[in-house]
Amino acid sequence: MTRAILLAGDSTVASCPAWEAPMSGWGAQLGPYVGVPVRNLAKGGATTASHRAEGLWAALMLEVVPGDTVVIQFGHNDQKDPAIPYQENLRAFVEEARGAGALAVLCTPVQRRRFEGERLVPTHGDCPDRVRALAAAEGVPLIDLTAATTELYERLGPGGSKALFTHFPPGRHPLYPDGVADDTHFSFRGADEVAAIVAERLKEILR
Repeated sequence: MTRAILLAGDSTVASCPAWEAPMSGWGAQLGPYVGVPVRNLAKGGATTASHRAEGLWAALMLEVVPGDTVVIQFGHNDQKDPAIPYQENLRAFVEEARGAGALAVLCTPVQRRRFEGERLVPTHGDCPDRVRALAAAEGVPLIDLTAATTELYERLGPGGSKALFTHFPPGRHPLYPDGVADDTHFSFRGADEVAAIVAERLKEILR
């Protein structure tokens, strides 16, 4: 088993501040499922470019020792800016993690909750396919969270899947007195569900 798991990603992976509870990225809930330390350097709003520019990737690399696992999931924000060299940035992350003696694992981005009828509408453009292609070309273990979360949301349906996200009517939650309907960011329950998926796949990869 890996010594520690280090996470690079955006808000769907990140630990959220207390005043946003129960909003949570899946990385914040991963520890109990994997039984090893989890160092979460994901940040809300991050792209593959900003994660490096702001020093977050360098900070992650300072923590890495041989035998660690580095799990990388971006796409929500990269997808909005076609000028970002998304696949090339991911390749550099993988190469640097491997150079430090860590196992790099790529994740396709988790889906947003956007339904048309009973089916989910993809919102990440070609980002998932570019991650899949890079993983195949470079022999990188892949966790296909786009596919896994599509299956999860569609199984629960438009109504049931709402509980996985930060949804409250006005007056229901003290931190969201005016209500909130966020179909991108998980609730604790949603983050738990996705963390369990990631953990199960990591166990297969690290076996």
